[in-house]
Amino acid sequence: MARAKQTKANTTEEWRYFYGDGNSHPDVSIEKLPAPPPWRTFRNLEMVDEEEIDAHWETIRALANSPENERGRKKGENFRIYTATKKDGTEEPTEEWKDVVNGVNAALYLRRPLLVTGNPGTGKTSLAYAIAHELKLGPVLTWSITARSTLQDGLYRYDAIARLQDAQLTKEQNQEKQEKNIGNYIQLGSVGTAFLPSRFPRVLLIDEIDKSDINLPNDLLHLFEEGMFEIPELVRQVEDSDEKENCSIAHPVKVRTQDAGIKASIYEGRVQCSAFPIVIMTSNGEREFPPAFLRRCLRVKMPDPNEEALKTIVKAHFGEDNFKKASSEIDKLVKEFRDGGDRATDQLLNAIYLLANHVSPQATDRDAIKALLLKSLSNTDE
Repeated sequence: MARAKQTKANTTEEWRYFYGDGNSHPDVSIEKLPAPPPWRTFRNLEMVDEEEIDAHWETIRALANSPENERGRKKGENFRIYTATKKDGTEEPTEEWKDVVNGVNAALYLRRPLLVTGNPGTGKTSLAYAIAHELKLGPVLTWSITARSTLQDGLYRYDAIARLQDAQLTKEQNQEKQEKNIGNYIQLGSVGTAFLPSRFPRVLLIDEIDKSDINLPNDLLHLFEEGMFEIPELVRQVEDSDEKENCSIAHPVKVRTQDAGIKASIYEGRVQCSAFPIVIMTSNGEREFPPAFLRRCLRVKMPDPNEEALKTIVKAHFGEDNFKKASSEIDKLVKEFRDGGDRATDQLLNAIYLLANHVSPQATDRDAIKALLLKSLSNTDE
């Protein structure tokens, strides 16, 4: 997205960090993000091992470019906020997309979670990947919600059975041998990993939170407000250590994180963020949320893309050359897609890929294939 030139001092006219155009902007980086409001300031990094945190951050950014993160990286690269060209030649989000851009940037400044609603296929999930890609914040940490999800599922897992089995085996084999550190049996979930102390925020996607049990939104309130949670198994160990001689609670416990190959130090059984994560929660509007939960979030709705916006999305996914080669076919499919009502954008991408590349225009079953790919989401019997 082309932008008017701004001076660094002109913070009121150009305040955005996220643009949604799939590009990285040299004059904008998360390192320059202003300090949070006083009421959203959390852990001081001087209280933890800063060298470890810096080493972790370098590894996290390297993971963003690894083959394992290719799908996530592509999602971020292909996301587009639809823009219109102004009289001065610059481009700005259209009115219906401005709320999305403003919502993301407001969440960055205020260190607040963002609740994103909208119809299926409008890009709610991809928004999180676009933020991580554009601001170079590493792989997205994802927690996909089901009706059985609890907050602890997202925070950490403790394998008590494995610890008991290992302790029994050690006892049988060698009475003198020390049992393994409790940290070997704890792994932080996506949410727990996102709230680890860090110089820069991680992007946390809590996907389809409207599918959760009725209590989960309320359970998240303390975490969102305080930026901290406890691991009771580690807290008990710290409390027990007070009664033992020659035992210092200053030594942290190392636990596994959601990031491959990274272990983090947990001090006194508590995890508290220093940079509040960029929390994107998606909802298809299947339920209402309590006012106390909504009060702690910023809220935006992803608009349904018009024909020009759809073409922009298609071009981002298929590339300029492929778009031009199949432009007439794409125009027809985009129009049919828009006229068909309740459909998701990925249905259009599927139809274009198959019909423009693999199914001959003369194929007798072409219309049947098109109807199959572009079925209305609200009519499963169609």
